[in-house]
Amino acid sequence: MRAFVKRAVNCLKVRGVKGSIQRAAEGPQKRDILGFWNFIVNTDTIPFSYEDYQKNKEKKKTLNWVIPEMGKGSGGHINIFRFISYLEQNGFHNRLYIDRPVNLYSQQAMTEFVRENFKILDPNVELYHNTENMQYADAIVATSWQTAYFVRRFDNCISKFYFIQDYEPYFYPLGSEYEFAENTYHFGFRGLTAGTWLQNICIEQFGMKADSFSFSYDKDLYFPKEKTNSTARVFFYARPVTPRRDFELGLLALEELCKRMPEVEVVFAGWDINEYVIPFRHQSLGILDITELSDLYSSCDLCFVISNTNLSLLPLEVMGSGSVAVCSKGPNSEWLVNSQNSVLVDYDPLQMASTMEWYLKHPEELADIRKKGIEFALKTSWEKEEEIVRKAILKGISEDEKCIGNRR
Repeated sequence: MRAFVKRAVNCLKVRGVKGSIQRAAEGPQKRDILGFWNFIVNTDTIPFSYEDYQKNKEKKKTLNWVIPEMGKGSGGHINIFRFISYLEQNGFHNRLYIDRPVNLYSQQAMTEFVRENFKILDPNVELYHNTENMQYADAIVATSWQTAYFVRRFDNCISKFYFIQDYEPYFYPLGSEYEFAENTYHFGFRGLTAGTWLQNICIEQFGMKADSFSFSYDKDLYFPKEKTNSTARVFFYARPVTPRRDFELGLLALEELCKRMPEVEVVFAGWDINEYVIPFRHQSLGILDITELSDLYSSCDLCFVISNTNLSLLPLEVMGSGSVAVCSKGPNSEWLVNSQNSVLVDYDPLQMASTMEWYLKHPEELADIRKKGIEFALKTSWEKEEEIVRKAILKGISEDEKCIGNRR
């Protein structure tokens, strides 16, 4: 019902009352697969203009960022906007373009939504609700596999970059979308990757040039607090709508843990999971405001934040709050976390349960990891990572500019 209402509202916005009535009278519509996926095969190139290059070569360097449409609180967009803001304040001017918008259907709608919901974004960044009439820039940056297809067509720039926060082919079963996503790594862009796991994929599997940055966290929001209750508590980042976050695997592990230790209370947050049968002691908090998270983490002995692809910011935020992150083993996680600052587990629910049980029953060893996690987190810095990206972009533009004469 909710999806129907949303479609109806969008139809009214786009077609108006008269157009919506006419569309309804036409009856059920066939699915236009070719129209929906046409951007994959669109070869209409926006050509390089040597005249634009000459006009702009002595000006402040400009970056065009192409982003997918965002929702409230989108973590991926927050991270993108964090880096854009740093660049805006350190020698670059930035323009932000939405690729193929659906809900943010006008310039006013986009501007109001972004300014209201993403205050992290520097106000001097230009906002555009679509990619039409995109202007020349020193570089253009793709930020998801879908946006990479437009960036491939836009040649009115010196350099092309790919801001990669996860290995997106893994978001899909083997099939068309997997291939669409994987093909973008063959487009010849320069990678800017979240961590060395992604950097190694870009270089070793696809022959890309790539630089990597690491993570930090908001130290004003996340800071250590003493656990004020004696209840053994485990937080689980529960996202059944996001398969790579292993909801089913985690649920099995927690049930086994609670069979062995019935006194444990599990706290779920990240999504509304009240429709699921959960037979052990728990709280279901749903989607929380970012300002509530640090208190939640610090009230738990362990924070269970497993992932099958690149890890998120949560492990550092957990460490920064004075709790202990439980993360899955593998290069997708261990480029940041390790057995000194976190608890590492296999992708096996019984082993996960046994590991968490052991640490809950050995508080001194758990306290040692907690201490080392706090120390590790405090040493991280967004400014340091943002400077890595700034230098990588300058270096890429400088190298590519040497070949401009060949494009005249």
